[in-house]
Parts: sequence; structure tokens; C-alpha cells
Amino acid sequence: MSSLIETLEGAMIKDHVTTVNPGDTVEVHYLIREGEKERIQVFTGTVIASQGSGIRRAIVVRRIVQGEGVERIFPLHNPRVQDIVVTRRGRVRRAKLYFLRDRVGKKTRVHEWLGDKARAAREADATARKQQAEKAEAAKQSAETVEA
Repeated sequence: MSSLIETLEGAMIKDHVTTVNPGDTVEVHYLIREGEKERIQVFTGTVIASQGSGIRRAIVVRRIVQGEGVERIFPLHNPRVQDIVVTRRGRVRRAKLYFLRDRVGKKTRVHEWLGDKARAAREADATARKQQAEKAEAAKQSAETVEA
């Protein structure tokens, strides 16, 4: 029986699904039907949870609309989910961000994860600023000794 389920799931599974983690800000392009017409609606929000595995994998996306929190669950392998675009990577320390439900305004923001290259660039900038400050201090001391 399980081999039958696996073959059915294998036929329905998408080839490429974007890697999405909790804390990421995403745009989910979702196909909706209004009467006879179909159109793609974009749902932009923060991923607060990820659940399931394989073809059953789903994400919970939260956004604020007119001061009210709205959450939707999107199965990643659903044929109605056309595309998922990650606009920002979030730096979080939890797998489930349900605590964001209680927050309002700017407190709902998640720090952006900049990655290793950005961290290295930041450290290089800090080193350059430190060297520049040391040069300025040395120039100031030499100017004081010339005046004396």
C-alpha cells in the first residue's frame, strides 16, 4: 500500500521548490479562481512556521492587513502555488515564530540574515575604520609634537 502512495506522490511532487525557512519574508504567487476567471494573487508576509516533509510540506505565512494579522497555510507542492520568492532572509533562533502574533508595529520585524560574505565585509569595514582612526590619532599626536 505504501508503495502505491509513494508512486502517486512522486507523480505530483514539484521538481524545484524554493528553500524557505522561518523568519524569511516571502511572496507567494497563488492562483485563485473568481467565477470563470483565474488570476495570480501575491501574498507577501513572514514565514512563522514550517511543517511536514516531502509532498506534505507546508509553510505558515503571516502579514498585517489594515491592522489585523492574517495567516495562511500554503502547501509547497500544491499546483495552485505558482511561485515562492524569498525577498529577505530572516535571522531567527526558533523554528516556530508564534510569538510574533502578540506583537504590533515595528516589533514584528525580524532581523535580516546577511550571510557569511556580508559578515566578512562588515568585519573588513570595521578593521578599515579602526586603522583610519589610529592613523588620525597618530597624525594628531605628531601635529601636537610639532607645535610644542
